[in-house]
Amino acid sequence: MSTPAPLHYTRGAALPALLRQRIVIIDGAMGTMIQRYKLQEADFRNAALKDHPKDLKGNNDLLVLTRPDVIREIHEQYLAAGADIIETNTFGATSVAQADYDLAPLAREMNLAAARIAREAADKFSTPAQPRFVAGALGPTPRTASISPDVNDPGARNISFDELRDAYAEQAQALLDGGVDLFLVETIFDTLNAKAAIFALDEVMERSGERLPVIISGTVTDASGRILSGQTVAAFWHSVRHAKPIAVGLNCALGAALMRPYIEELGRIASDTCISCYPNAGLPNPMSETGFDETPEITGGLMADFAKAGFLNIVGGCCGTTPDHIAAIAQKVRPYRPRHPQDPLFGQLLAG
Repeated sequence: MSTPAPLHYTRGAALPALLRQRIVIIDGAMGTMIQRYKLQEADFRNAALKDHPKDLKGNNDLLVLTRPDVIREIHEQYLAAGADIIETNTFGATSVAQADYDLAPLAREMNLAAARIAREAADKFSTPAQPRFVAGALGPTPRTASISPDVNDPGARNISFDELRDAYAEQAQALLDGGVDLFLVETIFDTLNAKAAIFALDEVMERSGERLPVIISGTVTDASGRILSGQTVAAFWHSVRHAKPIAVGLNCALGAALMRPYIEELGRIASDTCISCYPNAGLPNPMSETGFDETPEITGGLMADFAKAGFLNIVGGCCGTTPDHIAAIAQKVRPYRPRHPQDPLFGQLLAG
């Protein structure tokens, strides 16, 4: 079998070299940090939304328009903690997700603003020795193409593949226009939704003439080792590997301790790409201040164990993690080399 030609990225072109040199740090939770600001309904409204009939509190993606100062400050805290990659505040910024608030028409504006805010923050902290990257975050949407919303009708669906593709394409184009360096399809619980996002990214990049690195991150929801739509980690990887992601990984749902066997398995089978891992700060605990129990020291130590075992190329945190967690992770994994399997395809991937 002939070795495919390397991908030549028009943005994020410095990322492959960085992945060869060391473990790359991605940021932590946005929602956890937003909670610290104790925002009220008025914070989720601007002049244009003053009389909007639905409650908007909790629509965190909207803050890029109504409280951009908060989002910018959070990005900068993660960058100061050592993050190489920050994610745009767009986890739920598709028209599909925003329809729940009757704000679908604002989807493009939200993604464009989010990308610009993150871009400005990343540029502020970038140096020749440590370039910073902006990942355009594409979340899973509250609607699923594979799972019936009606327990009495297994064949029922509340969204189609084409509707998802169109929503993701709108989001991706706005993120591209706003200046992101790479795309991150994250917290995947339904691989068909992820395929719609991947299809949309391919269309947008082909149309624009741009080629950005793509990270794909699923979420294992419980000890069964499967994502919510039923796939094992191995099946998930084989379903998305055609996208030639610069990294594939897992995030959310589980803390690092419970995620370990699935990251280890993914590393064995996904030998031709990098591995990313950004777990929650342990399991949820509604009695704790952040909703999670793990301290930065604990999370950092667990990630150091992953790094020592040779599992990691990209590492960070998800729900419950803060800049303190990211700083601890960055410090703890620094002594370890990045994962580098002996696979010719892997070398081609990192040729950039």
